[in-house]
Amino acid sequence: MYSLENKLYYQDPYIKSFRTHLKDQQKDEQGRVYAILEETAFYPTGGGQPHDTGTLNGIKVTDVEEINGEIRHYLAQPISEPGEITGEIDWERRFDHMQQHAGQHILSAAFEEQFGYATVSFHLGNEVLTIDLDIEELSDEQASEAEGLANRIILENRAIETKWVTMDELSSYRLRKELSVNENIRLVIIPDFDYNGCGGTHPHSTGEVRAIKILDWEKQRKKIRVHFVCGDRVLNQLHQKQKEIKRLTGILNAPAESLADTAKKLSEDKKMLEKSIEELKDELVAYEAKDLLANGKSSGNGLMISKQFNNRPIQEVQKLARFVTAQSEEAVVFFVNDAEEKLQFVCAKGKVPSPSMKEITNKLLLLINGKGGGNDLFAQGGGEALITAEQLFNQGLAYMDESLPS
Repeated sequence: MYSLENKLYYQDPYIKSFRTHLKDQQKDEQGRVYAILEETAFYPTGGGQPHDTGTLNGIKVTDVEEINGEIRHYLAQPISEPGEITGEIDWERRFDHMQQHAGQHILSAAFEEQFGYATVSFHLGNEVLTIDLDIEELSDEQASEAEGLANRIILENRAIETKWVTMDELSSYRLRKELSVNENIRLVIIPDFDYNGCGGTHPHSTGEVRAIKILDWEKQRKKIRVHFVCGDRVLNQLHQKQKEIKRLTGILNAPAESLADTAKKLSEDKKMLEKSIEELKDELVAYEAKDLLANGKSSGNGLMISKQFNNRPIQEVQKLARFVTAQSEEAVVFFVNDAEEKLQFVCAKGKVPSPSMKEITNKLLLLINGKGGGNDLFAQGGGEALITAEQLFNQGLAYMDESLPS
C-alpha cells in the first residue's frame, strides 16, 4: 500500500528522475509485466489525467495504474536485475499534462465565476481537452468572455497551491464541486479564484499554463461539451492551422481573410456544374432511349428493348428504362449490367404489354442468388455472378418471350 510519502509526484511534480528499489514484479491477468516500487514519481491514470510514461532502468514504462492501493508500472519487458531502480519521467508529457490540467481548473472556474456554469466532467486527450458544462446552450459571447477571464488569470501569474485537509477543515473553503473522497483530501487552490479537490499534477503558478484557447463546443445530450487546449498545445494548434491556411491560400489563390467566401463560391459553382451535368446526362439518356426504341423488336403485343452494359452505374440503367417506357406504352425493357463480381438487371414495361415484371424478376433472382423487388411495371435486382452476363441476358429474354402473348 502506497502512503502519500511514497508518491513523489505529490511532493514535487517537477521531479524528472528518481532512485528507489524494486519491491515486486508480476504479471496481470492479461500477461502484462508490471513493477511495484518502494516509492515512485510516476503519476497513475486518475481524475481525468492520463498516466506518466518514461523508463525504469532504461525499460519503457507503457502504463501506470493504481490498483488496490499499489501503483503498477507496466513495462515493455521485465527488469532483469532487481535492486536499485532509476526512474526517468517523460518530462514533456508530464509538463503538458500539468499545463492542461491546471488550464482546465482555470477555465472551469471562469465559466462558474462569470455565469454559474458548473463543470460536470473533464477529459484530457492526446491533442484536445474537453469539459462538459451543465447547460444546454452556450453563446459565442459567453465562450469568449470565459476564455478572456481565464487568460487574465494566467497573465496575473497567480500561485497554484496544494493542501491536504480533513473533512472538518473543508468548511473554510468555497469548493467548486463536491468531493468524491472523505479522506486524504487534497485541494488545488488558486487564491481568491478557485478551490477544487483534485489529485492531479499542476504547475506552481498560472503563468506556466501560458494560454487557453477554446476551439469549439457541441451539445452532448443535455450538456455542452467545450473543446479547448492549453499551454504549448495552443502554439501547436496555431502552427497546424497556419500551415493549412497557407496551403489553402495557394490552392484557392485567395488571401486568408477571403478563404471562407472563396470556398463558398466554389461550392456553389460546383453545385451548379453538377446540376448542368445531370441535365446533360438526362438529355443523352433521352436520345439513347429514342435510339433503342427505333431499333426495338416487335414481340407479341409489345416492343422488345434489350441491351447489355458493362460497369454502368445502375442508376443510369434504371433511368434509361424509365425513359424508354415513358416514350412508348408498348415497350418491354430488359437490361443487364455486368458489374465485375456481381450482375444487375432491370425489367420494365409500358401500359400495353401483359407480362408482370415482378414475376420475371423473381425468377431471375433465383439464378444469381440475388435480391431485388418492384412491381408489375418496373422491377430490378442484383446478385452474384453465378452465371455469365450473357446467360442471364438470354434467360431474361426467354422469360419475356414466354410471357408475351403471340
